[in-house]
Order: sequence, then structure tokens, then C-alpha cells
Amino acid sequence: MSEGASTAWAALRASLVPTFPQLLELEAGGALSMDLGSDGWLLELTPDGRLLCQYGVAIDDVMTLLSDGTPEDLGTDEIAKQAKYFIQPAVSKYRALLLKSGFSEQTEMNEEYVAVRFERSVDVTNSMAVQGLMRWCVRTIGVAR
Repeated sequence: MSEGASTAWAALRASLVPTFPQLLELEAGGALSMDLGSDGWLLELTPDGRLLCQYGVAIDDVMTLLSDGTPEDLGTDEIAKQAKYFIQPAVSKYRALLLKSGFSEQTEMNEEYVAVRFERSVDVTNSMAVQGLMRWCVRTIGVAR
């Protein structure tokens, strides 16, 4: 990260903390994240200017649900397919609204989890716009339904 980008990120981070005290920084200078209510959605803001609304499930949790204690009976591909199926109801509630609001959708899978991520670029030098979009995400997705 360049010095200018680093300064902009530090200023944005400082402006967000009072407004969103629940934001967590897992590593110094890294992304900020917070839960969006109790439904399992996560909001993340990255230093490179990406705002992510994501919903996922741990592979181990899916294996436990599907295998009734015998996860070795299931292949990784089958578990990933089932995980995608498992998260679709939660994602479908917000997909159209997020896409209409300028977010793009990606699915991320690895050995630990499967997640659907909605991503939108933000200008880290415009803290008011970033705060506004984050408030929109909190109001739209973070409300317990």
C-alpha cells in the first residue's frame, strides 16, 4: 500500500470507529469487519477499497449436518455443493437488492468454508460515502428478520 493510500485508510478507519464501534481489525492495518446481526452475514471493508457483504458456512459444520457423525463418507465436492445449497435461502433474500445497488456477486470455496460474497468498490478518501453505504448495509441486511 502506498503512503497516500495508507494515510487515507488510517483516516477512514479513525472516522468509522465512533460510528461503528463493533468493527474489528483482525490484523494491524488490515480489513475491518463486523457481524450484520444474528443471521450470519458479515460486513468487511478492505484497505484497498472494497466493501464486502458475505454469507458463508464452515465445511466442518456442513459435514456434521450431512453425515450424522461420519464425514469420511462424503466427498469434498459433494460437501461444497451441499454448502452452497444450504446458504442459498439466506443469500436469495438480499441478492437482487445488493446487485441492484452496485454490488457484484462471487462464490468463494476452500477447504474451510463456502461463502457468497457481494463486493462493491468504495473510495477510501470519501469517508462520508463509505459510512453511508455501510449504514445502508446495516439497515438492509443487519436488521433481524
